[in-house]
Amino acid sequence: MAHQWRGVIREYFDRLPFNEGDPIITLGEGGTPLILAPALAKLLDVGQVHLKYEGMNPTGSFKDRGMTTAVSKAALHGAKAVIAASTGNTSAAAAAYAVAAGMQSVVLVPAGKISWGKLSQAVAHKAQILQVKGNFDDCLRLARELSQGYPVFLVNSVNPDRLQGQKTAAFEVFDALGYAPDLHAMPLGNAGNISAYHLGYKEEREIGRISQMPKLWGIQAAGAAPFITGSPVLKPETIATAIRIGNPASWDLAQAAKTETDGAFGSVTDKEILWMHRFLSQETGVFVEPSSATGAAGLYKAFLQGTLPKVENIVITVTGHGLKDPDWALKTEAGKKIKPKKVAALATSVAEILGLEKNK
Repeated sequence: MAHQWRGVIREYFDRLPFNEGDPIITLGEGGTPLILAPALAKLLDVGQVHLKYEGMNPTGSFKDRGMTTAVSKAALHGAKAVIAASTGNTSAAAAAYAVAAGMQSVVLVPAGKISWGKLSQAVAHKAQILQVKGNFDDCLRLARELSQGYPVFLVNSVNPDRLQGQKTAAFEVFDALGYAPDLHAMPLGNAGNISAYHLGYKEEREIGRISQMPKLWGIQAAGAAPFITGSPVLKPETIATAIRIGNPASWDLAQAAKTETDGAFGSVTDKEILWMHRFLSQETGVFVEPSSATGAAGLYKAFLQGTLPKVENIVITVTGHGLKDPDWALKTEAGKKIKPKKVAALATSVAEILGLEKNK
């Protein structure tokens, strides 16, 4: 018999660092769909591809998984305020979960480097929003300093409680499929997500639910690709705002995820990201923000270059909903705005535009 999903802490309570009686701050996160994508499987010439659609979380991104655990721990420690540096999705999640916990949230965002869709969420949840004259890395440095010297609780992914919540996505993949995929790809920004999946799949192997871990692939935007260049990028630039990060906080954990799973890092251009963004919408029915298309774009690039491993089953995590950054869906590939055609309120007029002939 089906049951009401209770959020990742209650659903995986015995696999998370919580005790009976601890405060649980939840908005019902997790339980996101794993969507079969035959059009993408055909494009990549593999048996099956599933999309782990994290845009179906309460605030529209995978960040909610880690925020429920981070804010619950903040509540356990008696925190009255939480702080986060963000390119957008973390700010939305931090603000929403802080409201649910009865706390104040403070979010530091790079000035002019956040989509309005995400900023509007933080505003709606009454966050104290400060635009920092700098990039995400400057914001994270400030957030860390403030949490160490002032009475605010840091809820960025450098907080290990965040990874504990995010690892549950790996559990859900197995729960849905009954096995681990051969390869699991995702966008790569601050590197918390690939680190969390690595943690989750390792635990699945340790308890015997899987015998072999998936190859973990993290794909970056070419203008913000420190894992490809081998060193921090001082001025990261890409239209994929959620992964516009030049100095990832989870660098060592991500490197371990790649090495221990025989995985890979890759990068794709903004043009390649936008092409896949449109493909996912038009061919799979899954609408994501541009950065979320990066994982799939990286695999397609590898396929075209002949470097995609011969595997049968792939899972790709698409991290955020398309309504997070909808402007790109309203533009042609040439960058022109797409406008609906105007038509008279007559069936004949609509039929003419659609090229329909009247029934005989």
